Amino acid sequence: MRVFLLLALAALAACGRNQAADARPAVAADVMAPAAVVTTAPKRWFISAANPYAAEAGASILRKGGSAVDAAIATQTVLGLVEPQSSGLGGGAFMLHYDRATRTLETYNGRETAPAAATADRFLMDNGEPMAFYDAVVGGLSVGVPGALRMLELAHQDHGALDWADLFEPALALSENGFEVSPRLNGLLARVPKLNQLPAAAEYFYNQDGAPRPVGHVLKNPAYAQTLKSIAAGGAEVFYTGDIAAAIVDAVTTAPNPGDMTLEDLASYEAVKLDPVCSFYRVYQICSMAPPSSGGVTLLQILALMGPFDIAGAGSQSVEALHILFEASRLAYADRGQYLADNSMLAGVGGLSSEEVIGGLLNPTYLAARAQLIDGANAASEVLPGDPSAYDTDASAGKWLNLSADASPEPPSTSHFVIVDGEGRVVSMTTTVEFAFGSHLMAGGMVLNNQLTDFSFLPERDGVPIANAVAPGKRPRSSMSPVIVFDGQGEFWSALGSPGGPAIIGYVVKTLVAMIDWDMSAQEAINLPNAVYPRGEPILEENVFDAQIIAGMAARGHEVTQRALTSGVHAVRMAPDGAFDGGADPRREGVWLTGEVVEN
Repeated sequence: MRVFLLLALAALAACGRNQAADARPAVAADVMAPAAVVTTAPKRWFISAANPYAAEAGASILRKGGSAVDAAIATQTVLGLVEPQSSGLGGGAFMLHYDRATRTLETYNGRETAPAAATADRFLMDNGEPMAFYDAVVGGLSVGVPGALRMLELAHQDHGALDWADLFEPALALSENGFEVSPRLNGLLARVPKLNQLPAAAEYFYNQDGAPRPVGHVLKNPAYAQTLKSIAAGGAEVFYTGDIAAAIVDAVTTAPNPGDMTLEDLASYEAVKLDPVCSFYRVYQICSMAPPSSGGVTLLQILALMGPFDIAGAGSQSVEALHILFEASRLAYADRGQYLADNSMLAGVGGLSSEEVIGGLLNPTYLAARAQLIDGANAASEVLPGDPSAYDTDASAGKWLNLSADASPEPPSTSHFVIVDGEGRVVSMTTTVEFAFGSHLMAGGMVLNNQLTDFSFLPERDGVPIANAVAPGKRPRSSMSPVIVFDGQGEFWSALGSPGGPAIIGYVVKTLVAMIDWDMSAQEAINLPNAVYPRGEPILEENVFDAQIIAGMAARGHEVTQRALTSGVHAVRMAPDGAFDGGADPRREGVWLTGEVVEN
């Protein structure tokens, strides 16, 4: 991982070289009084999240001086209630945290794990063919050991300011008193065909006649309220052992298509801290998650491959810029499908460590050679994974194996939020239950994830292993791409991320390029039409690109599809005057809020 470590160390060195201006309270002498008067500028906070209830929950914590992590806990527990189709304590998450006072960036891995009994053929039928995706989703077989709560507790131990129990009050009140069903929740309840066939979900989400709870219906969740009370009093341990854990195991093992999760699987789950992956785009340093997220490495590859081209000069959403974006994405996604997974679990694969995989894929010499494959006028007829070992001069040279491309369905779902607290601490967190309403199972008032279907359904192709194959204790590969960005002086500049399955990476890249190359505000960058190339198919957001753009892309060899690309980007950017420049994706129900800390 030598290159990766150099990049990460460069980030920390840049932060160390560029100390912020003296942040102590200003001291002003009042000539009309015998003593000096100390004045302090108001401490301002920011939050952008996918639902107004969740944003307000986080804001309520920030107003009273809570940390960004404190607010993240309140936000997540409310999201799991009001946006259960996307995330919750029954799922997993990745978090980036930046502490302005210590100038340190940390990343927290709360990705789910496969049970100890999981095998590589988990999603193969008796005839050796992979299961249909939705058949694999519904029921216990797809449920991974949830990781979000352990991750949040670990982050709170490091960066919490308020008492743990206080952070559950907003979600607890909404669970007991009820919240209004939103149009998005109602619409998804109507479109997901099998959710009302599962007893717990049917009783909670649907009326007695089988119709979804209508928009505006006040929905209460007493079972979730009891879960929150237990966690508030006893910490994450009561979730992973005892009655809550038993309810999860019972739901998984007695469901249709039963799984094999055990109490031991839950009790032994650990959230971990990882080194960030960081690299430069123009003068900005972009930092994101390491594997099992493929998002960080892949988006950094895309940006590096776009780097030699004049994207600013090409203009916003021009044919020239879209063509370069598509070609860079094709190259990066080819590498992603071949090499990226929970690389820490790939012992024996070429003898490569996770660090060496990351370092090889982000090797500047390798990426410069890959960028030369991009023809500015024509789409490549074929794009294949590269061979980083050809550009490697350290001990990993010659150890890369010819892994096979994976077979992971990766449907879009998930949620993202960004938070800045009054002390300048930043959270960028992407959180998920994977498919809409996860496995469709519920326990303790929570939707349980179907995260194991993020593994490759095929463990190998023609005898060649697939990096993202199922294995006991392994974390499935993710596209989640939470990002924190630093400017040319090493100061915090932006935080963002998005839901959207494998298109997450493209949504985040588009927003970054729009803010950096086209000097757009956070909201303008989010609003910009989406263009992604995640799975071998160029896609433009429907009804927003004119015929001239479509014709121009066709002339360069891109047979584009136009369809809904429902990103959910939430972002904050520091404006030149030091104010928060916020954004929330209009394609979903997100909002952003800002205000001042209310001193006690």
